Amino acid sequence: MDKKLTRAFIAIDFSDSVIKEVARLQELIKNKPFTGKFTELGNLHLTLKFLGEIDDEKLEKIKEKLDQIKIDRFNANLGELGIFHVGKLKAPKIAWIKINGKEIWTLQKEIDEKLKELFKVEERFMSHTTIARIRYVKDKKGFEEYISKLNVKNIKFEINCFKLMSSELKENGPIYKEIKIFSLN
Repeated sequence: MDKKLTRAFIAIDFSDSVIKEVARLQELIKNKPFTGKFTELGNLHLTLKFLGEIDDEKLEKIKEKLDQIKIDRFNANLGELGIFHVGKLKAPKIAWIKINGKEIWTLQKEIDEKLKELFKVEERFMSHTTIARIRYVKDKKGFEEYISKLNVKNIKFEINCFKLMSSELKENGPIYKEIKIFSLN
């Protein structure tokens, strides 16, 4: 019999004020047509570590290890908007907002440290949240210039926990569920 696998990741959720700001920015981005999809506001998060497909036994080990993390709650804030590119043509693929706060890096490194026997250490962690996935944009240069000129409000928010989440991929987007919440001191 096949073991049940869970597609899992570790993440931070956002405050209502952050979600409101993302909604405002998504409305502004709609002014520049592109083919793609905005991240649903209920799915916004900052991924600290993607774990992939894991079985229940490994899931229990992960919970035990993450329970050992003792970090104080901290504040973060929204940074600038940016775009990830792909391929030789440098096509825009993802619009994102940087999440600032040195403690995010501390938490991410602590997660890596606790899980290093089970997973590779992150090589290219970037503190961001994806706000849109772009399949095609006709005027790449104009789209990127427009995005670069949008001002993100410098919203500060408290991070008092992180979460172990599951992700079920569906035709019209992923469904995320909390597996366990880990409170910060």
